[in-house]
Amino acid sequence: MNHPVDATPAHSLGQIAESLRPRTLERLVLGQETSDGAGVRLRRVLTQDLQQRLDPFLMLDAFGSDDPDDYIAGFPDHPHRGFETITYMIQGRMLHRDSAGHEGLLQSGGMQWMTAGRGVVHSEIPQQQSGLMEGFQLWLNLPAERKLCAPWYRDVQAQDIPRLRTGDGVELAVLAGSSHGVQGAVQRELTEPLYLDLRLPAGSRFSQPLPAGHNAFVYVYRGALRIGDAEVPAQRMGILGNDPQADGVVLHALADSRALLVAGRPLRQPIVQYGPFVMNTAQQIHDALRDFREGRIGGYAG
Repeated sequence: MNHPVDATPAHSLGQIAESLRPRTLERLVLGQETSDGAGVRLRRVLTQDLQQRLDPFLMLDAFGSDDPDDYIAGFPDHPHRGFETITYMIQGRMLHRDSAGHEGLLQSGGMQWMTAGRGVVHSEIPQQQSGLMEGFQLWLNLPAERKLCAPWYRDVQAQDIPRLRTGDGVELAVLAGSSHGVQGAVQRELTEPLYLDLRLPAGSRFSQPLPAGHNAFVYVYRGALRIGDAEVPAQRMGILGNDPQADGVVLHALADSRALLVAGRPLRQPIVQYGPFVMNTAQQIHDALRDFREGRIGGYAG
């Protein structure tokens, strides 16, 4: 495991927090219990009705169970077009294979980043018969000019994800973007995603600058956080307000907590989704369905 580097001295981080004009909590979201793939139980936290509000993010699924019946069948072959998938594993092992020839084993603490682009067919199958499988899949939209780009894939093992420890004892994995001078594992120019996994001791505080125009949310998956005067309990997403005068967020841990902090630059483009395809127009969705029926998604036909 990659050991966290020490961040800016504690007093400097405190100065950052004091200088921020923090965002407030706009609302809490519970999400929807559902299943996907071949019967994997999960909580869909960022649902389709929130896509415009949280642009450029399209979906966040949280999964976690120690009952193999809840996950063992996994996600057999299925297509995607027009966006990126980011799968982050807290605990467990899952094998990825796709029609572009990529294969990788996602393991505890690791991340897989896949750009579906013009189209890919892939599968995600658990590589364990028992024990806990817990993690997240986040969908990140592609700008219109990139929706039909070539598919791309990268495995990032746990030891290769940059980590940081603040003077207040907060430990974080920087999956994308940057935090307190530490560059994340993946960068994206147009959507500028920030994706942090935070481990906060009870009583600690964590501050993160955020561009005023970026949409942002926090998902608490252990413990509880306070944002301003509002509490975000476990298994809740807190959408952060878009006050143009605010330039960051300050999180206070009410208990030992784990949370995701996610932010990104909105694309402000039409979003048209049909299942695993996310495009800008209905005609592009019809084209995707035709291409899939005719074997052109995933490179199976010319």
